[in-house]
Amino acid sequence: MNTAEIWKKIRRIEIRTNRLATDVLGGEYQSVFKGQGLEFSDVREYEEGDDIRMIDWNVSARMDRPYVKRFNEERQLIVMLALDISGSLQFGSKEQLKAELATEFCATVAFSAIRNNDRVGLLLFTDRIEQFMAPQKGRGHILRIIREILYTRPQGRHTDLNEALTYLNRVIKRRCVLFVISDFMAPDYSRALRLANQHHDCIAVSIGDRRELELPDVGLIELADPESGEIVQVDLSHRRLREAYQQQIKQQWEERKRLFQSLHLDSMALWTDEPFIRPLVSFFRRREQRH
Repeated sequence: MNTAEIWKKIRRIEIRTNRLATDVLGGEYQSVFKGQGLEFSDVREYEEGDDIRMIDWNVSARMDRPYVKRFNEERQLIVMLALDISGSLQFGSKEQLKAELATEFCATVAFSAIRNNDRVGLLLFTDRIEQFMAPQKGRGHILRIIREILYTRPQGRHTDLNEALTYLNRVIKRRCVLFVISDFMAPDYSRALRLANQHHDCIAVSIGDRRELELPDVGLIELADPESGEIVQVDLSHRRLREAYQQQIKQQWEERKRLFQSLHLDSMALWTDEPFIRPLVSFFRRREQRH
């Protein structure tokens, strides 16, 4: 694929996701993600009911009547997208791969962020750190983020959330809004996720395909592990085998759900067979009501 074709594909994603960020999400992003504090704006005359702690005594003395300080919310945020690009994301039984769904989700969040003058950064990871882009503003930066998500060729194939979250905690010193986008098919990552959630406003975004939840009764087939590359023959006509698999997957999802709840971690689940914007809007509204 030449450079012109690459940018044409990036432009298609920009048009689709920027429209979602503008028309569908609207002001919901800003109402959900608050600024980091307050910054001084100006002063005005004291009015009955004002907090006396806000009185500016120096100005009041000069004007010979009480004045209070006014503050604006310090709006600017840092939004970090920590995206799993391991082999298991290269799966999809419907119209798109899990990786394609994750790309559009990241682009929509990124365009929502820059509309509010926030900075956006990117971490791509597998079982190692594949790519890191420091938080910046602007459309050009978001287009570079989309390009890196689409065309980074990972060196690793497995998933190590511990490595990714430990790295982020080390390089991002200021509290940020951290989206962790993964299918979470990884060894125990509870401690690293707990620490990330203590340092940042952490949101877990689970990417799934419903075909992963149960195996079809199609007889003898070859299955390939997208992370290890191992190929095995399995006879899916055996009901007990299918039921055992389904029970194991169900247990993994329940354990993940319990972990997120125990950490008081915001989360959402996205599926390849349905538009991601509905669960994203629903998540924003639930969060706004809670806060």
